Amino acid sequence: MTEELVYDSRKYKKWLRGWLSYAFASEVFVVVSLTLFLPICLEQFARDNGYLLPDHTVPCSAANSTIPLPGDLSNSTSSLISNATVTTAPAEEIRCVVKLGWMWIDSASFSLYVNSVSVALQALTVISMGNIADHPPHRKLLLLFFAFFGSAAATLFLLLPSTSPIWPTSALLGICANVGFGASVVAMNAYLPTLARASEEVVMARADMLSVVGESQPGQHSNDGEAEDASEPLLASQGDDHSSSNALREAYNNALSRATSRISSFGIALGYVAGIILLIIALIPVTKLHGTTFSLRLAIGMSGIWWATFSLPAAAWLPSGKTKEANMESEDVEGSKELWNTKREIGKAWKRLGNMLRWREVKRLRNTFKFLAAWFLLSDGFTTITSTAMLFAKTSLNMPATSLVLIGIVSPIAGIGGSLAWPRIQRALGWSNLRVLVTLVCLASLLPAYGCLGFLPAFRNGSIRFGGLTTPAEMYVLSVYFGAVYGAFQGYARAFYSELIPHGEEARWYALYSITDKSSSFVGPLIVGLIADTTGNIRYAFFFLICMVWSAVPILGAINVERGRRDAAVYRFKG
Repeated sequence: MTEELVYDSRKYKKWLRGWLSYAFASEVFVVVSLTLFLPICLEQFARDNGYLLPDHTVPCSAANSTIPLPGDLSNSTSSLISNATVTTAPAEEIRCVVKLGWMWIDSASFSLYVNSVSVALQALTVISMGNIADHPPHRKLLLLFFAFFGSAAATLFLLLPSTSPIWPTSALLGICANVGFGASVVAMNAYLPTLARASEEVVMARADMLSVVGESQPGQHSNDGEAEDASEPLLASQGDDHSSSNALREAYNNALSRATSRISSFGIALGYVAGIILLIIALIPVTKLHGTTFSLRLAIGMSGIWWATFSLPAAAWLPSGKTKEANMESEDVEGSKELWNTKREIGKAWKRLGNMLRWREVKRLRNTFKFLAAWFLLSDGFTTITSTAMLFAKTSLNMPATSLVLIGIVSPIAGIGGSLAWPRIQRALGWSNLRVLVTLVCLASLLPAYGCLGFLPAFRNGSIRFGGLTTPAEMYVLSVYFGAVYGAFQGYARAFYSELIPHGEEARWYALYSITDKSSSFVGPLIVGLIADTTGNIRYAFFFLICMVWSAVPILGAINVERGRRDAAVYRFKG
């Protein structure tokens, strides 16, 4: 595309407000429901309909805070509740199981299995919609469809009590809400390159560059489709012209990088702010109702209502794809003369993904794919650490729902602080993005390692009353620690990946990044669920989480950043 964009302040601000409004709307579901109330609520649904082992006759809900030893389970429910002298045991030694079909599964595992299924279906969905999301006239419709589909599923939790005979429908609602969120975010991210290129500073930098180098742009290739040698300059000029063109191209790339990171970071910050606001609001009914199942359903339902309500400005302000500016970033030459066909586009999306993952293409962008392999493990590991820690706090530390809400508020606040502090630390130490990323991964692994200390005899027999993640107070401290690390990690992972993706194909590669980020995280919850079912103690999952996070460190260390940048700069997909 050689035609120059003209900066239009009124249109640009309208589009940006629409994009940010959807970030403000959708991120609430992640902060409030996906990482906090949804796994707790699903576990509570199973607990309200489950029974204590080994005889499957005593309802889990009857025991409440008085949990008998396995030998006392043959007593009647009334004597269990009323007998003040009954011997008690740590919660992690008691198992509550629920029958689904012919299977008895742990109540904590129910939530993990639902999460595994939802992210697997999310992966299939976002892959299928990739080509459609890259087509501007359909992108907005796709975003709004999945936004209202997901928010409706979350809102329907208000109408489903745990006493209902169709309570397993809660799993279906959770799956639909998660799929709707993941698919809508892919469509939202597809707007990001256009918004960055349409910002004032980037438009001006591009105009300056074109005034010297003509129609050549960063990352463009000759018409024959052959990649240039990585060792040759992208703009073949001589003397002062060469130096000037390189300087202007570098200025354009820096402006584009700054605009992309600024818009993306602002969207994440707004999402955290929205999540914190709704968490504070949700704390009122959860506290008043003493953490009942209804209060948990109410919190999820409110996140669905918030999500739908603040999606309305996005529906009004986001570009529909009918303008030349909105279409500029996503022209599809191959399909431009064909009538639109959704079924064909879904097929194309899977075919294109298969072509992108061919060994020939992987070798051409080996460093990019190395990062994606590490990101697969890290995104899964970080997400599983979060969900496992919350379930551990509820089932093993017996923390009430109000305490978990407070943790959910403290963690994103710490995330904002961490994302702002680490760039300053980086500048002071002179570290690269990769070195910061590896440091953050190592710091994150300390949380499950700390949980493993709870197996030491001194912590198990109570001779040491604090440490090894054996007391609720430790969860508050660790939530601040992990939140600060995770907030910075998200920003640096996205920034580092941007250095390794081909120019002009940002939407497709960010879609692959989003698939890996949001839809690959089914392995961790599945294995943690199996560990909890097999051992009866979710604490054993901390060993697995340490291995999962640390397995990504050698992969990150093998990335050659400079070679990755050169390969991405000359890359062009050959089909």
